[in-house]
Amino acid sequence: MNEKIYKSIKNAAVGNLVIGILSLLSGITVGILLIISGAKLLKNRSSFMI
Repeated sequence: MNEKIYKSIKNAAVGNLVIGILSLLSGITVGILLIISGAKLLKNRSSFMI
């Protein structure tokens, strides 16, 4: 009985780790894309001025 509980807790922990790692990677990716996009806007800001 205890082994069943241990296995289910282990599976939940592994699932949470995977979700956490994927969230971290997607956050880093979006951040990098935003920085690149902002740099491109700053580079071409003279053409955006009215």
